[in-house]
Amino acid sequence: MAFTDFKSIMQVQETYEIKYTQADYIQYADVEPSQAFVEEFTFSQRHINVFASEAARCENVIYPILREVYKKYADFFTLWSHQSISCDAQLSGTPDYLISTKSVLGKTVLGSPIIVVVEAKRSDFIEGWGQCLAGLVAAQKINNDNTIPVYGIVTDGALWEFGKLEANLFTQNETVLAISDLKKVFGAIGYLMHANLPLTSEANALTA
Repeated sequence: MAFTDFKSIMQVQETYEIKYTQADYIQYADVEPSQAFVEEFTFSQRHINVFASEAARCENVIYPILREVYKKYADFFTLWSHQSISCDAQLSGTPDYLISTKSVLGKTVLGSPIIVVVEAKRSDFIEGWGQCLAGLVAAQKINNDNTIPVYGIVTDGALWEFGKLEANLFTQNETVLAISDLKKVFGAIGYLMHANLPLTSEANALTA
């Protein structure tokens, strides 16, 4: 099935026998938007109808935020836009955005998927989470290690929701973040990347 065939979390649960819980597991990394980013972001919001369409949300809100946070971790991860992933003939799809570990073969080859980002089309978070959780199941199977959490973000640009899949347990973060609190949105995304940093001196320097 394609990720888009799943219309709710429950549908993915029943198909793949996944348990569900809620908890505020998100912490906030010390990642803040730069002044230059804030000025550009504010300019776009002031002069452009950034919520006019799905494409406008992705181009003017969601992707710029992901890219800005990602910059700090670019030595360790790769940011993908509309990259198809497939774990087998039964489950495949194209998340809006994806963050993976860096492949030793370079930026043209997908590493291990760690964060799946889905835009909530028409602000439909129920369907968005169905697609995202299906993507997390696929990511987990690709990584071939279900003890390592994979993380999901569903957003319509204005609201940001977070979840994680570890083994057969999906945990949805209880707190929903708003774009008006840009620092928290940055910190939450940064936390997901922090959680996947390799044990190297370079990575340790980021967490010091």
